[in-house]
Amino acid sequence: MSVVVQNPANRILVIAPNWIGDAVMAQPLLQLLKRDHPQAAIDVLAPAWVAPVLRAMVEVDTVLETPFKHGSLQLRERWRYAKILRQRGYAAAYVLPNTLKFALLPWMAGIKKRIGYKGESRYGLINVMHHDSKPVPRAMVAFYAALAGAPVADLAQNFPKPCLQMTTAQTGIVLQEMGLSAQQLLICFAPGAEFGNAKRWPVGHFAELAKTILQAHPDAQIVLLGSPKDIEVCQQIEAACPEVHQFAGKTRLDQALALIAASNVMVSNDSGLLHIASAFNRPVIAIYGPTDPDHAPPFSDIAHSLSLRLACAPCKQRECPLGHHDCMNRLDSQMVWQPMQHILAA
Repeated sequence: MSVVVQNPANRILVIAPNWIGDAVMAQPLLQLLKRDHPQAAIDVLAPAWVAPVLRAMVEVDTVLETPFKHGSLQLRERWRYAKILRQRGYAAAYVLPNTLKFALLPWMAGIKKRIGYKGESRYGLINVMHHDSKPVPRAMVAFYAALAGAPVADLAQNFPKPCLQMTTAQTGIVLQEMGLSAQQLLICFAPGAEFGNAKRWPVGHFAELAKTILQAHPDAQIVLLGSPKDIEVCQQIEAACPEVHQFAGKTRLDQALALIAASNVMVSNDSGLLHIASAFNRPVIAIYGPTDPDHAPPFSDIAHSLSLRLACAPCKQRECPLGHHDCMNRLDSQMVWQPMQHILAA
């Protein structure tokens, strides 16, 4: 990385969350920082797997990719990287991960103003300390966006929506790369879930929905997106409905972003790809089972959050503790098709 000494009054550092969905929901914080400091360049420090999402945020000047191993302290490496941050020069740092190791970096770099939430023994490392209400935690967008203001609990404040941007030229290139047409309906499915199997809508339901869509729209292109961890699930959907395009594990994240940005509708579990679609303001149908649809809802102009809101939900467990997975099994494909057919008709 080339090092350029900057005027610290004109540069802000934001240390992004390690999860794609959280990084998207932190974007309104960047909007507020740019509004309040229009002349400042905003750098964002993030893992490589999150970086493509940040590059779709117009407020970001430079994306700095973290060289650290996940979960490792690597104190020597942090001291070395802090020297680079010190030379770039920052007036303030916003530390979004709630861990000690990320709070160390701006302190090591000598950044005078270090903003974040109370976390793992971070007193002194964070010197503008915010607190969240554990009995009534903020929704994720509000949780991050509140860091732009004074450290007071204002749960009623309205914040901007997450926003990502990509040009038609960018999406067109990726459509061509993946053998898809810009002239036909493009429907994205995100069957994966990093959190655990409990968040996955059943394979059979995705396959049935795909068949229903193709009966009504034979030329529709249905794309399955996900990480390499989602390949097996997506292959099962493909086996049940061979007409789908199985792209899980076959696309880079920047390509997945372009496909989502070009889509007519996204159907997704509660996952990072859901929040990407929402930030591109694509029509979304979000499927919630063990997680709370009110905690991290989609923000698209056209958004449907589907949840049976059973008595046992949201359990927030990785696997169904009762063994029946009713919150997902009983939410069948017709319940998703009902809002989708109106979206496609429009």
